Amino acid sequence: METELLFEVSAALTPPILIAGAPEGTRVIIYLTGGKFEGPRLKGEVLPGGGDWFLVRPDGVGVVDVRLVLKTNDGEHIYVTYGGRAKIGANGMPESIHTAPNFSASTAGKYAWLNGLQTLGVGGVENGVVTYKIYRVK
Repeated sequence: METELLFEVSAALTPPILIAGAPEGTRVIIYLTGGKFEGPRLKGEVLPGGGDWFLVRPDGVGVVDVRLVLKTNDGEHIYVTYGGRAKIGANGMPESIHTAPNFSASTAGKYAWLNGLQTLGVGGVENGVVTYKIYRVK
């Protein structure tokens, strides 16, 4: 499989809200307070207000459920959603995360090319910051 780096992203996280003992596992809700992204064809900021409605299932698998908005340096907004799986560390937080981001940009804007891409994200969380490398599958 061939891939091409789209961008790297980092975002600061709020302390997690835990709902332990739910039927499906432990829900861990984490909001983004902002961040940045940069790649060969686009760069800008991660707007505050997005988040992850993360789930740690009873079998120990972490399930990612993220929604966020990117704002490019030239003022375009891009809605991003992604799911995936995470390896859970000893502290109960994700160590390595693998995702498949989906982009929703204006079809009349210069980032409409993102809308049809299949992408992969690889990242992790450290010291209250989540970081990813997002790749386009060729």
